[in-house]
Amino acid sequence: MAVNKDNIFDGLRVGFCVCGSFCTFEKAFSCASQLVQIGCEVTPIMSFNSATINTRFGKASDNVEWLERICKRKAIITIEDAEPIGPKKLFDIVVVAPCTANTLAKLALGITDTPVTMACKSHLRNSRPVLIAISTNDALSASAKNIGTLQNYKNYYFVPYSQDDYINKPNSIVAHFELVPEAISYALEGRQIQPMLKK
Repeated sequence: MAVNKDNIFDGLRVGFCVCGSFCTFEKAFSCASQLVQIGCEVTPIMSFNSATINTRFGKASDNVEWLERICKRKAIITIEDAEPIGPKKLFDIVVVAPCTANTLAKLALGITDTPVTMACKSHLRNSRPVLIAISTNDALSASAKNIGTLQNYKNYYFVPYSQDDYINKPNSIVAHFELVPEAISYALEGRQIQPMLKK
């Protein structure tokens, strides 16, 4: 299905959540940039870890600034700022890219203790879609049950994913971030993009 900006993306309000899978930040931020370029109004939302931890992939403050510059909006980085998302119906869709195993587990169990989990919970109160772009080393082991749980929940959709290094990290899965726009188009129609498992 081809992306059609004039059909759905022009002015589409996207809450773009980023969790602490730091090795995928470049892909995730490029995805946010792509959404802006095709006409979406993208608001960054960052987990506590993604907004505060310095890693070999960059300083936390630089990452926040980088994402805010891409989206041309200030990032939501507190629970209290994420709570009004639902009551004010701020977004048409919430995208979690990357979604870590930690956030995945919390969403599956209904735990709300970060800006990202609050954003999802608040947004879901309006029966609007949440799109998950998973990135975790234990997707095919400890986190497999949580993936299955969310895939069975109403209003949750997944960006197609695959093993990123099946020899050295046989349980690791990373979403295909380049498919986020197309996955959004399906989710807005209440459909899961297929195939979900990519080679």
